[in-house]
Amino acid sequence: MLKFIANKPCLGAKLDRRDFLTVGSLGLAGLTLPKLLQAEARSGKSSHKSIIMIYLTGGPPHQDMVDLKPDAPSEIRGEFKPISTSLPGIQISELMPRTAAMMDKFITIRSLVGSDGRHSSFQCATGHPFANQPQGGWPELGSVLSKLYGPVNAAVPPTLDLSMHMEHLPYNLPGAGFLGQAHAPFKPTGESLADMSLDAINISRFDNRRQLLQQFDKGRRDLDVSGYPKDADAFTQQALDLLTSSKLAEALDLSKEDPQIRERYGKDDPNVLPYSSKGYQAIVSKFLTARRLVEAGARMVTVSYADFDWHSSNFTHGRKVIPLLDQALTALVSDLHDRGLQDDVTVVVWGEFGRTPKVNPKAGRDHWTKVCFAMLAGGGMPTGQVIGSTNKFAEEAIDRPVHFNEVFSQIYYNLGIDPSSMTVEDLTGRPRYLLENFEPLPELC
Repeated sequence: MLKFIANKPCLGAKLDRRDFLTVGSLGLAGLTLPKLLQAEARSGKSSHKSIIMIYLTGGPPHQDMVDLKPDAPSEIRGEFKPISTSLPGIQISELMPRTAAMMDKFITIRSLVGSDGRHSSFQCATGHPFANQPQGGWPELGSVLSKLYGPVNAAVPPTLDLSMHMEHLPYNLPGAGFLGQAHAPFKPTGESLADMSLDAINISRFDNRRQLLQQFDKGRRDLDVSGYPKDADAFTQQALDLLTSSKLAEALDLSKEDPQIRERYGKDDPNVLPYSSKGYQAIVSKFLTARRLVEAGARMVTVSYADFDWHSSNFTHGRKVIPLLDQALTALVSDLHDRGLQDDVTVVVWGEFGRTPKVNPKAGRDHWTKVCFAMLAGGGMPTGQVIGSTNKFAEEAIDRPVHFNEVFSQIYYNLGIDPSSMTVEDLTGRPRYLLENFEPLPELC
């Protein structure tokens, strides 16, 4: 990784010399940043519609969050009570009072089906099951947007991943697949910094372009301190824009945010879960960072939140993690509305599957692939809806089952893309439809 020591707070936390702003996997096989940018170039631009995806790692318990069953036996209904919401007749968990008060700004899908059962971000990130992939693998959504449209602003990557590196490797985003490294998400924080690095350069020295470029290209180019070299091509200049512009750094620097707005999102607690050191952190400031990044020009930002794989102590963990999510998510959606972005930014909140209706002897819920939930907001969609329902024990969908790929179709629809006619080429040159045989949700069109 190309890395820079940060001398200002980033992502709402105080940084020390072990924390870095990271710039992609560069230099592999002679690949330089200008070449990566050149590979991203595409003719034409879309309007700046964007996605913020909140990936609830590990499979969140639907019956403890948005689909409570208070009349079920105690071993199924669990410990949490339902509360009324701003939608008549609709109740959700007592741990989500802020969401309950603004349910008119959300679409809740209680009947999400089609999980491939894999303990992984893959299906949520790509819209495809893991099995029977083309060579190179399916790309995640942000990589598709990078391929189709490139960056909105040369200084801001089209797709960013704000997630920590997680010990269970399939939780980490799958990357660009057959689209190639040029379209991989940019990770401004992370632990995988040792695979490629330059000598650490303090952010305050970004303007010293000669030193930066000499290290970046290992002496192959000289850069005059007064500007670009005369023979620098457009992609070299774009690379320098990315590395020397303050736009990305400012978007990541939460010290520049209004303190009152920052406070709305809640207080970060890196140790809210006992296994947070493994990368499963409930960092609420990343929701605010995501909003700042889409404002700065990002097409997609992904945030992995906590870890809901609670085979034991489901209710103990839930009391810590779900209220933090409730505060950060509602702050994000309110923020988008306050800034007039509710038609341009689609928020998607989901995990890879649900949890078992019956609580196990360790007060946990196990994996359940028959049904789960998703929440959507923004995107110009008609919000204030609850789509689908489950049976009396939250075991399966009995009304309006919604497939994962239907949600992906809706996301593409919000972006102005027809996934059944738009293609990208795989490694063999074969055009691949983004999705096949799925339509956006009729309730939202």
